[in-house]
Amino acid sequence: METLFEIRFPACPDRLCMIRSMVRNTARVCGCSSDLAEHLVIAVNEACMNVIQHAYQGDEQGEIILKMLNNEGSLYFKLYDYANPVNLEDIKSRDLNDLRPGGLGINFINDIMDECHRGHLDEGKGNYLEMIKKIT
Repeated sequence: METLFEIRFPACPDRLCMIRSMVRNTARVCGCSSDLAEHLVIAVNEACMNVIQHAYQGDEQGEIILKMLNNEGSLYFKLYDYANPVNLEDIKSRDLNDLRPGGLGINFINDIMDECHRGHLDEGKGNYLEMIKKIT
């Protein structure tokens, strides 16, 4: 598996512009179409925003780690935080008939990615999300 990039950044929404650019450009270098690259940007942005809002609850002192890897035609996105462990059963898609602003990030992630795996880091010191998208 080839590591395409690994970045640590504070849990600040203003850092997401940089993350979106990195994901977009790296996906294009890996052979993704413009449309697929933009979909990946949406999924990663939503995942990061969920960490900022729900795991760290707006605490900008928190740290997020994002790794993007290429494994024989599949892109892997690994997201780590050191927030208190989230209740994994609370992470679910909202009914699309429930019309109100926000809250659709999980829907976007699940629709765009081929696989998603969530869990807690060892000894309950954070959370992880691994998303996989086949590009070949």
